[in-house]
Amino acid sequence: MQEPTPKVPSPQELKDEAMINAAFQHLIDTYLASNHRRKVEVITKAFNFAKQAHKGVRRLSGEPYILHPIAVAQIVCEEIGLGSTSICAALLHDVEEDTDYTNEDIANIFGQKVANIVEGLTKIAGGIFGERASLQAETFKKLLLTMSDDIRVILIKIADRLHNMRTLESMQPRKQYKIASETIYIFAPIADRLGLNKIKTELENLSFKYEHPEEYQQIIKDLADTQAERANIFEEFTRPICEQLDSKGVNYTIKARVKSPYSIWMKMQNKHIPFDEVFDLLAIRIIFVPKDRKNETDECYSIYGALTKIYKPHPERFRDWLATPKSNGYQALHNTFMSKQGKWIEVQIRSDRMDDIAEQGFAAHWKYKDKDAPYDENELDRWLNSIKEILDDPQPDTLDLLDTIKLNLYSNEILVFTPKGDLKKMPVGSTALDFAFSIHSFVGSHCFGAKVNHALVPLNYRLRSGDQIEIITTRTQHIQPEWLDFATTAKARNKIQALLRRDRREKCRQGEETLHEFLAAHDIQPSSSVIERLCKFHAYSNREELFLAVNEKRITPDENDLNFLHGKSKTRGWKRYIPFMGKKEHGPSEAGIRVDNTDFVRNINRKQTFVLNEETLSKCIIAPRCHPIPGDDVLGYISPKNTLEIHKRKCPVAMQLKTRDGNGIIACRWDTHRQLLFPCRIAIRGVDSQGVLYAIADVLHSQKAIPVRSITLDTSDGIFSGTLDIAVYDTSDVTALCASLMHIENISRAYRIDGAQDTNDYE
Repeated sequence: MQEPTPKVPSPQELKDEAMINAAFQHLIDTYLASNHRRKVEVITKAFNFAKQAHKGVRRLSGEPYILHPIAVAQIVCEEIGLGSTSICAALLHDVEEDTDYTNEDIANIFGQKVANIVEGLTKIAGGIFGERASLQAETFKKLLLTMSDDIRVILIKIADRLHNMRTLESMQPRKQYKIASETIYIFAPIADRLGLNKIKTELENLSFKYEHPEEYQQIIKDLADTQAERANIFEEFTRPICEQLDSKGVNYTIKARVKSPYSIWMKMQNKHIPFDEVFDLLAIRIIFVPKDRKNETDECYSIYGALTKIYKPHPERFRDWLATPKSNGYQALHNTFMSKQGKWIEVQIRSDRMDDIAEQGFAAHWKYKDKDAPYDENELDRWLNSIKEILDDPQPDTLDLLDTIKLNLYSNEILVFTPKGDLKKMPVGSTALDFAFSIHSFVGSHCFGAKVNHALVPLNYRLRSGDQIEIITTRTQHIQPEWLDFATTAKARNKIQALLRRDRREKCRQGEETLHEFLAAHDIQPSSSVIERLCKFHAYSNREELFLAVNEKRITPDENDLNFLHGKSKTRGWKRYIPFMGKKEHGPSEAGIRVDNTDFVRNINRKQTFVLNEETLSKCIIAPRCHPIPGDDVLGYISPKNTLEIHKRKCPVAMQLKTRDGNGIIACRWDTHRQLLFPCRIAIRGVDSQGVLYAIADVLHSQKAIPVRSITLDTSDGIFSGTLDIAVYDTSDVTALCASLMHIENISRAYRIDGAQDTNDYE
């Protein structure tokens, strides 16, 4: 019998095979160059398993899918510094989700530890909150639950997200917005919290690139144009530093750290300044190898002392993270020095160990895990415990979990003292109430005031670094709903919400008992249909609201209820004389355009870019918070009520929508023809002087095509500030008007802000 002719691989198959083998070999070479134990065999086994599982599958970019797990494993090994277990889990992280293999299969072949990590990385199939709920929210909750047992889960997930962001160009625009927003909203803060500074910066920049491509490219161009100037400043500033450190025999490296495009853009947005006025683009980083690891902090201070002999330090910008490291383990000395050219330049001083930790985060601590390393590893445990505390009380809505966790991710901290003098770290913006809950939930729920520096303060007092705080409690005090207005930490808000829900459940139970007793006294069986009828009668959406109203005496069951249940009355007393009660008026949208065509919204093709023109805008809602106008980077959000909302991409509401309900996001572009006017608010600021108001009025008069709605000006200590509410056709009108205002003598700022007044008569 003749043997079958073996299949000859196609040129494309040969090319793919060569590309896959080269990528895997690079991974192995990187792993062998690390300090981890040599377990090449198990990594190769995981690679072959994943390669076979993903055989024939390609990514949207067209490349073999197996290249993605290899790339994630490469990041895990090279950029985070994890070992063989994590590399295997990274190679296998999509096998359970995308193939027929189960977690049990992975456990049998690679062990339970790898299987548990893969399980934590696997997305949940479907959601418990319906089709419109964000799958990412469910995934994130599961990830956090697993992360609390093994930190490697979140580290690999961050690596996975980083590679997805690096290859995002092949996705549809609406998915780009969703993924970019999830990244900037959740994953970048987590990376920051874990000390992965380099990865955090790249995640932010990539998100910025896809959210605001024009602004990103402009900043990249501006940075390139000013590169020579920065190089010259760096050379002149560091020359005397090198001479000083060489004379002291310090083993060091000096690097220039340029502010990231995203950080530059954020500063431009927050300060309302152009690129030319961002003066902290350049920072100097001094990284040294200590002569004695035990005394590396002393060497930091010694180098700092040497710098003060050359340049004058800024008296208010000294940051000592040696004595009190950040929660993510970051240690360094920072200060800003005045250069010979009259410019302030930040200098960061840290050892090679501190630099590794700053770039690779907690994973880098394993490299220095010896008795000589002055590092408190309990910091990671404390952060993980704070995550567990949030997860201990399940949120009724997993989507809310995203916001709750987000509160816990910020790394900016203040240092406060207990009455006994113990040091405690709190997030910036924390209140006395937050401090009370950080001690214990009992202390928080029964506090009614505090003493800060021995002076009595209210619970909403915002703490400052150095404050000594004592909480005053009483057993008669109980949780108050208004506390949510000023509680800022995730732990405090979570506990308050949990206690309020418990109180609400108890009130509902008591209200239910009261209503049932009333019905039973009149021989009426309190069935579900009876309760539902009473809900409609009293205009409550569900039975819990009805029971709560009964408990709080907002409703007192009486003869009217009995008459209604017996069919003797269809209206309840005075309500029949007010026919509009409970009916919501459908007013115009924020742009003065009435939304009256839900069928149009249902038929929108979400995969295509939606064009905003005079016709389609009449069927949209212009978001009231951000007030986008033609020329802005915008996106659309199709709500569950089949309305189409138009938001700026940088709008905080849009950021949450993209994260919480990414399926409702669509890409949009403007195509207006200067027929519709949109509300806009301009902020102005300058030196108060005679004739300024006349000059402003003269500029506005010259812009005859721009209707002026209102002008508000306030003066204080020789400085004036104000707002102009106008109507414009597009962003070019705003740019031209601001430029004209800036030409007025003594006006230092003129820029657009959100919050234009509602108008509906400017078409």
